[in-house]
Amino acid sequence: MSTLTGWERALERAEEALWGHFVRREPIDVVAALRRECDSSAVVCSQSRVVVPNAYDVMLAEHVHDELTRNGAHVGQALTDKLAQHGEHHGYEWAGPLAVHVTRAREVPNGRYRVTSRAMANVSANGFRSESL
Repeated sequence: MSTLTGWERALERAEEALWGHFVRREPIDVVAALRRECDSSAVVCSQSRVVVPNAYDVMLAEHVHDELTRNGAHVGQALTDKLAQHGEHHGYEWAGPLAVHVTRAREVPNGRYRVTSRAMANVSANGFRSESL
């Protein structure tokens, strides 16, 4: 588990504020949902080992997807990076290579996004194979 310095925490807050400024609250909400999904799926194997899923699927409502990708942003990679930081901060062990796959959906339960996760042996940023661990 790493300890963030005051400078690193300030940079993280500035980055999140910048995200929020340019694309409203959606990315921050999605990042929070990813973190919750990760935390709620954690399996404590021992006092020093907590395993979490490595494959996350983020389904965005069409208007949210359009907003987040309109400038050619690599949303999946940005979300993967944020989730990796969260996992590192908590000392989590990923069940395999970490990937966040973002898709556009006509309907999602809350009208904005839906986040699911699972442990998978073979993941790719382009999509997930159907084989799970």
